[in-house]
Amino acid sequence: MKEGIHPKYEETVIKCACGEIIPTASTKKDIHVEICSKCHPFFTGKQKLVDTGGRVEKFRRKFGLTDDNK
Repeated sequence: MKEGIHPKYEETVIKCACGEIIPTASTKKDIHVEICSKCHPFFTGKQKLVDTGGRVEKFRRKFGLTDDNK
């Protein structure tokens, strides 16, 4: 590697909007993110399906399904 052309690699922290602080190393000083693995719905298991435009109800009407058939 050439001397003097690479950015300095140093200890830093990643701060999430939920309050989580993750120590790491990077070429950037402080990193602020909106979502992390502690608050992301995919990782927390609190992912919810959003019914856009009544698609679920349309499917149930089309195939004659009711809540009793679940």
